[in-house]
Amino acid sequence: MKKKNSTIILILVIAIIIMINLIGARISFRADLTEEGIYTLSDATKKILSELNQPVTVTAYFSEDLPPDVSRVRNDMIDLLIEYNRLSDGKVVYRFVNPNESEQTEQEAMQNGIEPLLINVREKDQMKQQKAYLGASLTMGDSKESIPFMQPGGAMEYALTTCIKKLSVTDKPYIAMIVGHGEPTLDQLFQVMQSMSILYNFQAFKMDSTVTEIPEQFKTIAIVNPTDSIPQPHLMAFDRFLARGGKIYVGLNRVQGDFQTTTGYAVSTGLETWLKSKGIDIDEYFVIDANCGNVTVQQVQGMFRYNNQISFPFLPVAYKFADHPVTRGLESVYFPFASPVRFIGDTTSLRFTPVVFSSDKSAVLRAPQFFDIKKQWTQNDFPQANITLAGAIEKKDSTRWSPFMFVAGDGDFAINGPREQAQQLMPDNVNLMVNAIDWLTDETGLVDLRTRGIATRPIDELEDSTRAMIKWINFLLPILLIVMFGFYRFYRMKIIRNRRLEERYE
Repeated sequence: MKKKNSTIILILVIAIIIMINLIGARISFRADLTEEGIYTLSDATKKILSELNQPVTVTAYFSEDLPPDVSRVRNDMIDLLIEYNRLSDGKVVYRFVNPNESEQTEQEAMQNGIEPLLINVREKDQMKQQKAYLGASLTMGDSKESIPFMQPGGAMEYALTTCIKKLSVTDKPYIAMIVGHGEPTLDQLFQVMQSMSILYNFQAFKMDSTVTEIPEQFKTIAIVNPTDSIPQPHLMAFDRFLARGGKIYVGLNRVQGDFQTTTGYAVSTGLETWLKSKGIDIDEYFVIDANCGNVTVQQVQGMFRYNNQISFPFLPVAYKFADHPVTRGLESVYFPFASPVRFIGDTTSLRFTPVVFSSDKSAVLRAPQFFDIKKQWTQNDFPQANITLAGAIEKKDSTRWSPFMFVAGDGDFAINGPREQAQQLMPDNVNLMVNAIDWLTDETGLVDLRTRGIATRPIDELEDSTRAMIKWINFLLPILLIVMFGFYRFYRMKIIRNRRLEERYE
């Protein structure tokens, strides 16, 4: 009888497994447990896909037989394209090509802008380098875009969606970079320009004594680090631009440092007075922060000279951000010689949101300042916390709050310098400025996707207590699970033995 019951149970289990597989083939379900929901498509992507009026062909050039950490990118791409195909009612079609398969497919990948990279793979206990491709080419009609390389853990959805948007958009908004008052050229902002060119016509617009009006074609203007005085007619032009519904990005250097003279001084262009009339106060203070960048100092020891990196609190590195579309997903932004941003305006018509902050160990010092490079900084030098370094301002319309201005207390955090001498910026320095202009200008919601990816959480940046807790959990949890399983097995076997000793045990 007992054997018969076991057979019936086994048949029922097999039948249930078959039923679940049949149902699962028709119904897909996936739970996204990541911190930022990186496997859940955004509303912006869904809207863009639903509005496609022509098919988009995605040719994914992905090498096969790659190490697990790299091949995961291919699997994520497959899942993403399945979703894109479904949400676009079949307008997004795709195919996968292995460029390593033949010389012809490799040439095809390279002609479509896919860049090969060398990765280390282990084969027969030996390390060797293998050429790999992780990119895609997208076509719509006669137009073509490419994603040269998919970074593992990167913003894959943003890369795909922006390419589709770029292919389908017919009328890009115009953004003006104001020049004529000592501002940097577009060439000095080439990383920002590259990102902006995807969705916008980003152009320099020079203002002088004969040009005192901003053309109607511009939806947003960017005023970045002016160093000369801005005449009153130009400030009045900014007023008229805002009055007709335009949006303004401002990155202002209220203070500046000179390493040649080891001094810091105040900067006045007239823009700070204009901002104050709009309720934004950026005064002539330096923000100093214990979380900061380094300067190279030449030191002498005996007959030898050597360079030494020294922390310099006048170069804050911000890592605290508000949960806002401009800063969502950012991890750190380098703010050299920044000033605090304060809102003193009318809260009934304007809404100010601080979005970038100093650390818990910071302070402000009024300009001018003498830079003592060798100063030994202590905890007492940083009595303040969460000083606002940048903020987003919204204006109340008849029915809702809408983006109005974005103001940063540092003007050159996104400037590379002349291209031939340029330094590669930290990615989030570029992302902050581009996100801010996106938030002011774009209504698709793509700003939320640019920094959407797998966030890095280096253990050495955690607090000591948190780091110790994680280490102990990693050490003790496997042992605890083994002990618990041992107790479970011991008591289970004990119950079985007791049952066998019972007189009526069958």
